[in-house]
Amino acid sequence: MKIRKEDALNYHQFKKPGKIEVIPSKPLSSQLDLALAYSPGVAEPCKAIQEDPDSIYKYTAKGNLVAVISNGTAVLGLGNIGPEASKPVMEGKGVLFKKFAGIDVFDLEIDENDPDSLIQIIRSLEPTFGGINLEDIKAPECFIIEKRLKELMKIPVMHDDQHGTAIISGAALLNALGMIGKRIEDIKLVVSGAGAAAVSCARFYVGLGVKLENLIMCDIEGVIRQDRPGLNEIHQMFATDKDIHHITDAMKGADVFLGLSAGNIISQEQVQSMAANPIVFALANPTPEISYEEAMAARKDIIMATGRSDYPNQVNNVIGFPYIFRGALDVRATGINEEMKLAAAYAIANLAKEPVPDIVNKAYGETKLAFGKTYLIPKPLDPRLITTIAPAVAKAAMASGVAKTHIQDWEAYELDLQERIGIDQRLMSRVIARAKKEPKRVVFAEADNPKILKAAQLIRDEGIGEPILLGNRQKIKKLIRVNSLDLESVKVIDPNEEKATIRRFGEILYDKRKRKGLTPYEARKLMKDRNYFGAMMVEVGEGDALISGLTKDYPRTVLPSLQIIGVKKGVDRVAGMYIINSDKGPFFFADTTVNENPTADELVEIIGLTANGVRFFDIDPKVAILSFSNFGSAKGNVPTKTALATQKAKDRFPELIIEGEMQANVALDENIQKENYPFSALINNKANTLIFPDLASGNIAYKLVSEIGNAEAIGPILLGMNKSVHVLQLGSSVREIVNMVAIAVVDAQSVESP
Repeated sequence: MKIRKEDALNYHQFKKPGKIEVIPSKPLSSQLDLALAYSPGVAEPCKAIQEDPDSIYKYTAKGNLVAVISNGTAVLGLGNIGPEASKPVMEGKGVLFKKFAGIDVFDLEIDENDPDSLIQIIRSLEPTFGGINLEDIKAPECFIIEKRLKELMKIPVMHDDQHGTAIISGAALLNALGMIGKRIEDIKLVVSGAGAAAVSCARFYVGLGVKLENLIMCDIEGVIRQDRPGLNEIHQMFATDKDIHHITDAMKGADVFLGLSAGNIISQEQVQSMAANPIVFALANPTPEISYEEAMAARKDIIMATGRSDYPNQVNNVIGFPYIFRGALDVRATGINEEMKLAAAYAIANLAKEPVPDIVNKAYGETKLAFGKTYLIPKPLDPRLITTIAPAVAKAAMASGVAKTHIQDWEAYELDLQERIGIDQRLMSRVIARAKKEPKRVVFAEADNPKILKAAQLIRDEGIGEPILLGNRQKIKKLIRVNSLDLESVKVIDPNEEKATIRRFGEILYDKRKRKGLTPYEARKLMKDRNYFGAMMVEVGEGDALISGLTKDYPRTVLPSLQIIGVKKGVDRVAGMYIINSDKGPFFFADTTVNENPTADELVEIIGLTANGVRFFDIDPKVAILSFSNFGSAKGNVPTKTALATQKAKDRFPELIIEGEMQANVALDENIQKENYPFSALINNKANTLIFPDLASGNIAYKLVSEIGNAEAIGPILLGMNKSVHVLQLGSSVREIVNMVAIAVVDAQSVESP
């Protein structure tokens, strides 16, 4: 994937500088709230903690708070760039902790290179944090720092650069060896690299069963031998006395190659000299020690893994560290020991052998992911990772005696894990991943807008789709230059220049609308409108999806597509849906954009369309039909209409969980339902799909929630069209446009493969 400097800088400064913020977890809306949060009420938990220090986990955020700490001495492939320059990476690590495991993070960039001083600084932070994630600290100091901190501190400490790669690649190694029938204690292993990750992997593999005498480690000077002068204590462990001096000699007959060094340093001939069924983990990033293509061409019996997401078997630390810390924090482990790391590796390895859910197959655009040479470890977006790894780590902590609390109800713990992250919050990540597997041609009807062009750049760079830009050619080209975009090779179409196409499209439109009062002249004239032109491109197969609406009102954007493309067979109307991505998971609001005051029968149609729309995102719809009444508690047109719609919808869609009519708070609060309406079908089936009685209520609701409810609104998603047409919200941001394009691309994929 190509990342442009301008895009990366814009991403980090958009709206608010940086990638993380602190949000209060308690209400602060009244004088009482303030008095409880601070003075005088805060004195009570202070006194309680003084009496019982362990109650800090009860009254503060410590138990879910990790410090991501670096001194900036070994940042990515950039080297010693200093603590200030390392901050974007540390913030990024914090984002991953939160997104994948629901763990809060403070990133701490410390201006200290002396190991002893750094150890003392970090040690002094123990009262604040539940865990310490060390990051991007150079070797050999990182080994000393981590070892000493683990001795001094009674909270989990882990240097992820070392152990994350070791755990994930260790899982891949176990599965690869099992597949080819080799015993780990018999294999010959060659390691290229002698830094933190390479040393930690080698140590971990020894813990898995590799024999030291069968391990050869190489660095830039060649094979690390016992007769090399100046070896440090760490490298002495892996120094060999065998008569091997160069990696070429080491590779002969080797069963496994592990690369954590530099790109393009291994040749096809060296791979060909390895033993039968060689395992090659070329993990240097972004350029592996040998490219995937060269390695696969060198040997047909090879099993290959890299650190890259565009090839099979990506060894990605995000598969491990969020869940390892999650499990450790949840039992208040006093450290992360070898038993916990081994448990994580075996859990990852075993998960890869289980049947892959459709939700994962769809996310990666695969027909059927299954355990084998190209699927040794689970994918990063697999929602089962948290409920597989965290419990395994927690159990290992309990069994090894480092857990201060013990989990008794593992089923309840699994539900808690899912709720912590909102298991479906990765919705857009899955959609984007699916889009990338089969990019489509996306027609932008408003390409003379800088936001559209910036979004087009991103969807092209990210491999989501291939943009087609409609508008004044000169204006578009000028905007591309002014905004320093790389879109010169993208197709630009100015309908005013396409006289032959206007005539052809006009004839098609006239044939469709001739009995609706449209004349040939009017049809050709309409084709100069980019919404009509773009819709016709999709209709005749010259584009796969249409995106418009950034600068025009909704009806003017939708009408051309309705007239040209029309609705799906068996559908009488279209509807509009918004996804509200909240910290409680995604909710689906409908109808929010199209039907002003639907009848009961029309609401039933909207329910069916919306349910299918929710399933499009691999989520099971749980439908609440909203009103200002609860099951007849109030009279009026709206309660009568929604009650009738509820009954008709239940009859028409018996497979759906549907309940109503009910107020919004009741629909979302199971406790109210249990106490007052124990017959509700939504008890133990949390509502995620909200059907509004009219356009006004739905439109107002989604806008209020997105503005003041700390939730992201994705949409509007047009439901019921015969082909992929999606309308932007007025004033959408570039990222919101990219999200809609991803949805449109996946929609176009489903049109081709229903």
